[in-house]
Amino acid sequence: MSNEKFNPLELLKQKFRYPFPTLKNPHAEQLQEVTENQWIDGEYLWLYENNPDVRKKYKKTKTAHIAAQWFPTASAERFRPICRLMLWTLYNDDLYEECAPEDIDFIHAQSIAILNGGITAEQSGIPLGPMLASLKQELQQFIPQESMHRFTQMISKYFNGLKKEQEYKKNKMFPTIAECIVLREDSICLYPFLQLTEVETGVILPPEIHDHPVLRRLQALACHLVTFFNEVQSVVKDEATGSIYYNIVKVIQNEYHVSLEEACLEDLRLHNEDLKEFITLQASLPDFGIWHEAVVNWVHYMSMVLSGWKNISTQLDRYNRTEFPSASELKETLEQNQIQ
Repeated sequence: MSNEKFNPLELLKQKFRYPFPTLKNPHAEQLQEVTENQWIDGEYLWLYENNPDVRKKYKKTKTAHIAAQWFPTASAERFRPICRLMLWTLYNDDLYEECAPEDIDFIHAQSIAILNGGITAEQSGIPLGPMLASLKQELQQFIPQESMHRFTQMISKYFNGLKKEQEYKKNKMFPTIAECIVLREDSICLYPFLQLTEVETGVILPPEIHDHPVLRRLQALACHLVTFFNEVQSVVKDEATGSIYYNIVKVIQNEYHVSLEEACLEDLRLHNEDLKEFITLQASLPDFGIWHEAVVNWVHYMSMVLSGWKNISTQLDRYNRTEFPSASELKETLEQNQIQ
């Protein structure tokens, strides 16, 4: 089959399969209305006040509906900060996609300082400071300081990955496939969401559970699986925005000198290897004593992120068409809002 006839999205629908349940939070539409009316056109209107087209694109991304597939049983109150985080990840990704790597250090430091309580949103001097401050306040209603600290560490991992992406993009250099998988494990920004299962279930697991190598590996595999799926899904978007240097499909093409179709099939092979390991680990968890049932449940919720992401993302214009803010639109916003 030639590349002209090859459709990456068809490959996603037909070959990327997950043997996990697919549920959806019943509060999705309620929180989508909050996202669109209270946040995009309300609290954060000033970010894109002069660009209604960009606001419309963010609304069409249906962030609350994405979150609804990942957190299907959270109450409306507990679901709210999760939806705010989902919108933040999109805003942050898009705002800094064209950012110089060295500039990300400042955004990173200020973001973490807000979440740690070191500075206020006003003191931070970053556009998304108020969003992070609200997120912190909401999360603290449901999780203890230790969980909040772990969540913040995962946001820091995301920024580290984001900076590395921009370094490769700036230098127009490809990492190796192995390097790219490690990089994308952080930059995909799934780790912070996986910590928030505690918000959904109300069960706070002790540090030794979170530090257990099997659970760490399961989380890493979940990040890999979402990434392998994403790379095929966003390859056309990444080609359009010059973000090819950290898309695993394009990295495979560069390393092996193969067609787009062959690279997508290699991505699928790597995906299926990690999926097999995830299923094996899930089926043979070690005994966690009094916490065992809670751990089994956490891994179950983790698995639903994978099936839920396929279910919702294949329906989104952001990934299936070029329905995303252009680099020039985002750069203009950043320049307008930059604090002198």
